[in-house]
Amino acid sequence: MRILVTGGAGFIGSNFVHHLLDEHEGDEVVVLDALTYAGSRDNLEGALDDPRLEFVEGDVRDRELVSELVADSDVVVNFAAESHVDRSIDGAKPFVSTNVQGTQTLLDAALAEDIDRFVQISTDEVYGQILDGKFSEDDPLNPRNPYAATKASADLLAQSYQTTHDLPVVITRTCNNFGPRQHGEKLIPKFIDKAAAGDSLPVYGDGSNVREWIYVEDNCRAIDRVLRDGEAGEIYNIGSGEERTNLEVTHAILDAVGGSDDQIEFVEDRAGHDQRYALEMGKIEDLGWKPQWSFEDGLEATVDYYR
Repeated sequence: MRILVTGGAGFIGSNFVHHLLDEHEGDEVVVLDALTYAGSRDNLEGALDDPRLEFVEGDVRDRELVSELVADSDVVVNFAAESHVDRSIDGAKPFVSTNVQGTQTLLDAALAEDIDRFVQISTDEVYGQILDGKFSEDDPLNPRNPYAATKASADLLAQSYQTTHDLPVVITRTCNNFGPRQHGEKLIPKFIDKAAAGDSLPVYGDGSNVREWIYVEDNCRAIDRVLRDGEAGEIYNIGSGEERTNLEVTHAILDAVGGSDDQIEFVEDRAGHDQRYALEMGKIEDLGWKPQWSFEDGLEATVDYYR
């Protein structure tokens, strides 16, 4: 199978590329990435020399390039996105352009080339916050920040192509990922670096916001399972059951690197900061997938990687 992975030099995308090459000897992978601040060839170290991998520097909004690459592929897995909430609050324009218009460009090409499968990579943030219980795939979307709104828009656009044109779309919505190759602006790698350096760790509000954390390798396994066994037109939540408050995550990082709780600095809360996310996982578990990494084991591996 020849797989076009957009955003394949970013955090989750690059880990997925490594997973494909390691686990599926017969697969060929084409990576399309614009190499913006969050994407790097370094994330593909060890894979770029593999003859089964082709790397193309380019933009998902480039219709001519996208059409050419999709025409030569069997499936598309779309990781390409602007993904940092704080940046979206400062300015939503690049998020609308890449996350929505870029997805449209890919969908149009996939439709024109009669692609076998289109996997849209999304996020639990499209549901908004949930104070009790867990989100199912049938729950309404209620995004509360510009990043989440553009991802929800891309999801709905992808679903419309499945409904209107019978394009074989599947969508994954995953909780917070962590692990190797994540950009340093994200909470866990940023706090690892700051804790190790003896700097202060800025915690929004009182640190009570809850996130469900999944080690990126588990997410890659789940996406791979959806790619091969998921049902067209379906949405699959990918969670872990590993819920932690931001303050608990901060303490765990400080313990892991030998830092001090005195480094914690509570700062003004972020605008529209969702209190809690949590996902039901029945559908992805029905495909035979379960998470293999605990939060503690994943954090230990992540600290080892960054240090």
